[in-house]
Order: sequence, then structure tokens, then C-alpha cells
Amino acid sequence: MAKNEILSEIKKAEENAKKMIDEAIEIKNKRISDARAEAREILKQAEVDSHKAAQDSFKSGEEKILVERNRILKDGEQNALAMAQKAQANVDKAVDYLLIEFERAVHE
Repeated sequence: MAKNEILSEIKKAEENAKKMIDEAIEIKNKRISDARAEAREILKQAEVDSHKAAQDSFKSGEEKILVERNRILKDGEQNALAMAQKAQANVDKAVDYLLIEFERAVHE
């Protein structure tokens, strides 16, 4: 091969190498860009999911509070009714006691 042909082949090889390097850099940049876009999408979806989870948790907490509130109110009403019945029974006993004491005081 002549010197010119060898230099021409070297130049073609250098151009091919440069072209391959440029393509590799372009592919690398595209992959980085795609990865960043995917990361942004993942973060966005994670934010949406966490917001939904927070809302679900809040709703669940509200429901538990409502159930507990209703249970406490029901227990309170039952206790109040029991106390009223006990008080009524005590009133009857008190009236009986007062009558007995009154009769004892009258007969003495």
C-alpha cells in the first residue's frame, strides 16, 4: 500500500472512531435524559401515592373516632339511665325511711 492509501485509511479509521464516540455520547446523553424523566415521573407518582395514603389514613382515623365517639355516647347514656334508676330506687327508700322516722317521732 502506498503512503497516501495508508494515511487515507488511518484518517477513515479516525473518522469512524470519532463517529462511534459521538454516537456513544449521544446514546449516553439520551439514556441520562430518559433516566431523569423516569425519575421525575417516579417521584411524581410517589407524591400522588403518598397523598392518597395520607387521605386514606385520615379517613380511617376519622371513622375510628366516630365509632369510638358513638360507643362512648352509648355507654354514657346507659350509665345515666342506670344512675337514674338507682336514684329513683333511693328516692323510694328515702321516702320509706322518712315515713318510718316520722312515725317513730310521732309515737315517741
